[in-house]
Amino acid sequence: MMTASRLDVVPCAVRLLGISGSLRRGSYSTMLLRHLAARLPAEVTLQVVTLEEVPLYDADLDGANPPAGVAALKAAIAEADGLVLCSPEYNYGIPGVLKNAIDWASRPAFASPLKGKPSLVVTSSPGALGGVRAQAQVRDALAATLARPLSRPHVAIPVIGSRFRDGELVDATALEMLDGAVADLLQEVRLIRAATEAA
Repeated sequence: MMTASRLDVVPCAVRLLGISGSLRRGSYSTMLLRHLAARLPAEVTLQVVTLEEVPLYDADLDGANPPAGVAALKAAIAEADGLVLCSPEYNYGIPGVLKNAIDWASRPAFASPLKGKPSLVVTSSPGALGGVRAQAQVRDALAATLARPLSRPHVAIPVIGSRFRDGELVDATALEMLDGAVADLLQEVRLIRAATEAA
């Protein structure tokens, strides 16, 4: 559980949406998101979604009645106060399934549910760099949609398999990084709420 001092940034209920960039049944990205959901304080919820039901982007289907999986994803993004995108790195870059989801969610251009959405990007890798190349690409794609990727040190977890034991994240360094990053996301949500209420 995050420390009490970091929880002071959360004045009321917050809904986060966690999007996994991997379809693999035993995905570490999905495991990280589910672990995060269990660590959050009672006033914060994290809904974890995977992307099996989102088809390849097709502009011919991009209209008032998109495919059901696309409509569900966009509705979940719209309802969330902030996003946590957790992804592996494939061949030095963003997985196609995650880029495809961002492409769908970015529509309509300049007025999509991603616009203005505070977004935390987390990457992991079996290798030594923790998916930093994918992290940069995810952040660039989000910026193109007018989302608000957090301006903070990247959360990139290397040698990810060694951080888990019996399906639980047990590495103290990774836990500290994740807790700090989520606290920063909650702070961003609070600041946006305050600005909206003052407008």
